[in-house]
This record gives sequence, structure tokens and C-alpha cells, in this order.
Amino acid sequence: MSDSPLLEVEDLNVRFHLPTGTVDAVRGVTFSLGRERLGIVGESGSGKSQTGRSILGLTPPPGEVIARKLAFDGRDLLSMRRRDLRQLRGQRMTMVMQDPKFSLNPVMTVGEQIVEAYRAHIRSGWREAEEKALDMLEAVRMHEPKRVFGLYPHEVSGGMGQRAMIAMMLVTDPDLLIADEPTSALDVTVQLEILRILDRLVAERGMGLIFISHDLRLVSSFCDRVLVMYAGRVVEELAAGELGNAQHPYTRGLMGCLPDLHVSRHPLPVLTRDPAWAR
Repeated sequence: MSDSPLLEVEDLNVRFHLPTGTVDAVRGVTFSLGRERLGIVGESGSGKSQTGRSILGLTPPPGEVIARKLAFDGRDLLSMRRRDLRQLRGQRMTMVMQDPKFSLNPVMTVGEQIVEAYRAHIRSGWREAEEKALDMLEAVRMHEPKRVFGLYPHEVSGGMGQRAMIAMMLVTDPDLLIADEPTSALDVTVQLEILRILDRLVAERGMGLIFISHDLRLVSSFCDRVLVMYAGRVVEELAAGELGNAQHPYTRGLMGCLPDLHVSRHPLPVLTRDPAWAR
């Protein structure tokens, strides 16, 4: 396996040109990703989801993506033809969205959607694609995969829908998976199951994973490295196990606001912001 980074991002900027002015959603973000689990954390509006979408070329108009370098496996994503990018996206790079209710097609069965995702990128007949879809439903620990294959999205629970989305995104055996808040709408026990599935699949398949979340505690226990974003910028990068030793006051403030069942704190801590963090 090559030691070169799977993904290289250098000075990434995402701007939205609106009638009221230009909004800088992502500003000067730089990082690289190998066959590892990278967490990106921050509040809503910090730019973490827009960072993930820009990598896949999913920034909607009137958005503009500019970078000194944005490369996947040595290929320049910004200069790539749209057709080639579409082929790469979905086959070697995929993204699990936050809520399966808004990502799954309500008039197609779960199995049909996984088969469609597979055949859109891999030349195959229906039977081969169906077998691959059933294998993936089993890989994400779906009970009775044949029964789930024939269910419609409204007939499955939130946890099952999220697992179906993961199966759909992994059915082509991608090298990079971007998971955008994949557990935020799930209860704690289902969260842990989804994380175990992702952890096992990343280890077995040697994928690179970008795990986008607002949950520092979750990211610190699951990821290898963490990027902390504030106002579109990366304010700190450190190993997940070193979050307790964070240097930036924003990261320390977020850590300080986490609840601790063993300590009674009155008044509850509040994050004090410095306008300089956004500059």
C-alpha cells in the first residue's frame, strides 16, 4: 500500500456569492488524509459540512470552490471533467448524509436503491448487483437482509435507514467515505452500533474516513486525528487522544462545556468567544 496521502487539501475556500454579498463558508482549510479516521468537529455553521461537500464537488450554486490543491489519489479534483468526477464520486469517493429520511427515495425499495447505486458505477446485471446489495446489507448488520431489501424507506426505523445509507455508499467498495453527522438523529445504543460497523469496515477495507460531527466526546473515542473548525477555519489539529491537552481556547472551551456526571458545577460553564478567532 502506498504511503502517499489518499486525499490532499491545501488552502481550500468555499464562497457563496449572494445578492447581499459574499459569504465565506470555508477559509484556508488545509489537511491530508491517509487510510485513517479523521474527525472534523465544530458548531453548526463552522464550515465542516461544506468542506466535505466541496471535496466531492457537491457545492451548490451560487457556491464557488477555490483551492491551491484539492487532489484525490494524485488526481486534481478541480480540473477534472464533470463526467470523470461523477464516475469517481460514488465509486471511489462517497458520502453518507446526515438524515436518511431526506436521502432515500421514498418510492423505491431499499434494495432497489442499493442496486441502482451499484449499477450506476459498476457494469453488471441485476442478479450480480442484487447479490452485492444483500452482502452489503448483511455487512452493516441488518437482520433479515432479504426482507429489508424489499422494504420502502418509510417501513424502516431511523437506525435501519442509516445502515441502509451506509450500505448504499459502500456497495462500490470506495477508498474514501465522508460521513456527515451519521449518528446525530439516533439513540445512543444505535449510535454505538453504527460506529462499530464503520470502524470494522474501515479496518477491513483500508478506507480513509472523514467523520463530521459536533460531538467532541464521540470523535475523541472513535477517530485517529481531529480538526477543530470555527467560522470556516481550522483552529486546531491534534491526535484524538490528545484533545484533553488542546491549546486553542475554543477547543478548550468546547471540552469544558461537556457534561461530567461525577462533578457538580455551578454555574454551568459558558464558552466565551474572542472575535479574533474568526479573523
